[in-house]
Amino acid sequence: MPFTEDTLEQAIIEIFEAKGYEHLYAPDIERDYHEVVLESYFYDAMFRINKGITMEIAEEAYKQIKNIGLVKLADINASFHKMLIEGVLVPYKNGSENKTFQVKLIDFDHPKVNDFKVINQYTIIEYKNKRPDILIFINGIPMVLFELKSAVKEDATIESAYKQVRNYQLDIPTLFHYNAFNVISDGVNASMGTITSDFTRYMVWKSRNGEPPEKEFNPIGVLLDGVFRKERLLDIIRNFIVFQDIEGNTVKIVAGYHQFFAVRKAVERTKQALINNDKKVGVVWHTQGSGKSLSMVFYTGIIVSDPEFNNPTIVVLTDRNDLDNQLFSTFASSSKLLLRQEPKQAKDRANLKELLTVNAGGIVFTTIQKFEEGTEVLTDRKNVIFLADEAHRSQYGLDAKLDRGTGEWKYGYAKNMRDALPNATFIGFTGTPIAMDDKSTVEVFGDYIDIYDMTQAVEDGATVPIYYENRTAKLSLDEVVLKQIDAEYKAMSEDGQTKSQTIEKSKQDLSTLETIIGSSQRLEMLADDIIAHYEDRQYVLTGKAMIVCMTRRIAITLYKTILEKRPEWNEKVKVVLTENNKDDEEWHDIIGNKEHRKQLAIQFKNIHSEFKIAIVVDMWLTGFDVPSMTTMYVDKPMKGHNLMQAIARVNRVYKDKEAGLIVDYIGMAAELKSALNQYTNRDKDKVPDLSKALNIALEKLEIMRDFFYGFNYKAFFGSSNKARLDIILDGVEYVLGHTEEEKKIFIREATALSQAETLCRSMLSDELKMEIEYFKGVKAGVCKVTPGTGLTTNEINARIEKILEQAIQQEGVINIFEQAGKKNPEISILSDEYMQNIRNMKHKNIAAEMLRKLLEDNIKVFRRTGVVKAELFSEKMKQLLKKYNNRLITSAEVIEELLNLSQEMVQSYKAGEEKGLSVEEYAFYDALVADPQVLKEMQDSVLIEMAHELTEMIRKNRTIDWDKKESARAAMRVMVKRLLRKYKYPPEKAQSAIDTVIKQAELMSSQMEM
Repeated sequence: MPFTEDTLEQAIIEIFEAKGYEHLYAPDIERDYHEVVLESYFYDAMFRINKGITMEIAEEAYKQIKNIGLVKLADINASFHKMLIEGVLVPYKNGSENKTFQVKLIDFDHPKVNDFKVINQYTIIEYKNKRPDILIFINGIPMVLFELKSAVKEDATIESAYKQVRNYQLDIPTLFHYNAFNVISDGVNASMGTITSDFTRYMVWKSRNGEPPEKEFNPIGVLLDGVFRKERLLDIIRNFIVFQDIEGNTVKIVAGYHQFFAVRKAVERTKQALINNDKKVGVVWHTQGSGKSLSMVFYTGIIVSDPEFNNPTIVVLTDRNDLDNQLFSTFASSSKLLLRQEPKQAKDRANLKELLTVNAGGIVFTTIQKFEEGTEVLTDRKNVIFLADEAHRSQYGLDAKLDRGTGEWKYGYAKNMRDALPNATFIGFTGTPIAMDDKSTVEVFGDYIDIYDMTQAVEDGATVPIYYENRTAKLSLDEVVLKQIDAEYKAMSEDGQTKSQTIEKSKQDLSTLETIIGSSQRLEMLADDIIAHYEDRQYVLTGKAMIVCMTRRIAITLYKTILEKRPEWNEKVKVVLTENNKDDEEWHDIIGNKEHRKQLAIQFKNIHSEFKIAIVVDMWLTGFDVPSMTTMYVDKPMKGHNLMQAIARVNRVYKDKEAGLIVDYIGMAAELKSALNQYTNRDKDKVPDLSKALNIALEKLEIMRDFFYGFNYKAFFGSSNKARLDIILDGVEYVLGHTEEEKKIFIREATALSQAETLCRSMLSDELKMEIEYFKGVKAGVCKVTPGTGLTTNEINARIEKILEQAIQQEGVINIFEQAGKKNPEISILSDEYMQNIRNMKHKNIAAEMLRKLLEDNIKVFRRTGVVKAELFSEKMKQLLKKYNNRLITSAEVIEELLNLSQEMVQSYKAGEEKGLSVEEYAFYDALVADPQVLKEMQDSVLIEMAHELTEMIRKNRTIDWDKKESARAAMRVMVKRLLRKYKYPPEKAQSAIDTVIKQAELMSSQMEM
């Protein structure tokens, strides 16, 4: 049995039924097709879960969820989600007293009293008539949509399922007022996302109960079991969906599996810590870029709302003001539904104490420095949860250390925190692992609760891999400089208890190092190399890059040097520094004030802004997300978690971003390796040297050369533009002369070559770059004229695309292709002029592919209007292409055959007009005369009359979903049978005619007006 969409649909329904969901077949439900909520089930549930509710109150609640009164879909969805979590508030009168009834739409505390239904083929009429595959209803409200594609159809991909969901949001938007999230699947792959997720943010759910993902697993099976147990689904809807305001747009986020299970583990560990009174919950290590900040929001939301925790005060700790602001903004911009309150930032220690002088509740942000400003107890309450971001580094030091210079005993921040909050319970979240020799973090926070390492994040698509390129040799750093840099790395390894004399010496060493690193000669070389490297990569994605400098002075000098060399870059490159009273006067205009930096951050995150390159020292190296940024130039000594957090700025997922690239100008390879040694064993090689990408590029280049063996493409390297254009088209022609399987191999390998080359361009010679550019151009051409293939965003952005456009334009192919690619191609496109154009084309394989695409699209048009002719033409086309693909006929011969077929299609299309029949009527005429014997036994005029009457009868008697309802189909068959008897249609041919007519009516149903 073939594995079709219907097979997948039925398999998923069976799984839901096993989980206790009631299955309904939508066409059998009597309802208004313009409404998406199942009204009767909604009212039944309201009376079941809301004690004391009246019909008037229930009706008002129904009215409120139907008329939310906002314009943007995401805002409407957010408003409904608020009603879902908090209930619908309905004012009513109890005698003379005004009261408010809180109508619960879902009883989250008692999952079993809710009504869970799985419904398939649920037609909705709004701007268009659409029929999603599967919908999950809770209490009559459509909460989850499944869009399915066949695993055996090449063009029915999971991405096409995503695109269909996006189209649904335009065509039947009311359905998505209530949507929690969507699931897309082709039976092999499955992922979930929200109404605002782009395709890259649809994530695979890889765990049933929090166990590590298996290498080989069934994505749809794990997702259904891991998400759709009734209690689990309600938990996700209630506690793991967040809305954020990002640059004025509402963005909806649903937790990934790693966030869900880590938070649930952390909540359970918190309960145990409070019961045992051991004050240590543990540490959640989720690699940078995988959503750690949101995990902290989800955790906080559950802690503050769960009655078991006695309405605790949450103290959120960071170790820098800019991190405090960034994390605070994440919490503040997140839905109040999760946090139930506005978080507050402590201005100083006195303000922190004031904010903690409450009996319960509150979310308070503070920096660790405030614990050094005094020694008194801030609060001795037990219901305080202390939540530390980056739970190591400056939190060191429970024991006292003697300052031999002053004789004073000094305690670390950890001791200060414990003294200030003696009864608080501590939990840490970190994006980098705890160092092996770091005992303090474990003493303060406890052991690991959950680990989500770099390898898993990349495998899941939560982050992209990072590559490393060493370019220190380009700056000719001598041994003396390298030794001084090593000394600086060593100085940085001293912890917060370093003696003051050592600190002063370190400052002096740093000053000496700055003199060398910041010398004008070196910065000239650095600017030249960065410019050259950037210009080679600027077309990759949005061109966003960051340069990390050692000091403020170096940053300013480098900025000026770059602008001297590229004055037109004055909007492209900016310095991002905090102002300082000791700065030179001329720096003020460059640095600006706090508002200026805020605007720079907005611009840098905007993919369309001219601001592409940010020069920084410390700012934006942690907690600052620019997903489209692909390149970081490092010219500053860093180590350990500071280094790993900095380079993680380029690991964010963005469209078809392949990887982030770190370019090293300071010689940090050893420090990178040392930092990675703290990670999991499988993470230790996860920032590979760029030579790995280079090796892949060279390997794929050899494959391309082998594929083109015997084909001379030297003209591409000459000086003639026309010759270059011609040889690209010759290459496309050459590839199209291969079998279907060989074409797929070419596209796959050329894509891999392009991806590797994007990373390692700086290591390739100009000759190799040009050769690779040729194969990219050929691949782009093949994708343009071959159905079922496509270009990546990178390739569309690449300069070679323009060359290709011109090349194909020369042949007149673009005009034909644009017409063929229309959503509803007209049969008139197949005019004599177009046919002659194709016949005269020099490149016969390209012509054949273009004509094939054109005819396939027109057969689709026929399929909607005439099943008989469509099957006839489809079979002819299939046999013809089979001969062509097996090289039994030449490209010139297949063109003639295709042109003959196209002529036949044109004539067939016009035949109905000659008989006075519309397109629909002629389709039914074809159905009646499908058996040639009928024409011998009946007059053509009678058959024409029958076609008129058949069309009118079906038009009048069609109801929505009639083709899905067995009773309606049976009634339609009876009417067709009567009509055939009325006109004395040959009885022995009647059964076949009825089947064909019904099939034609089904195919036409979506095209005919109701």
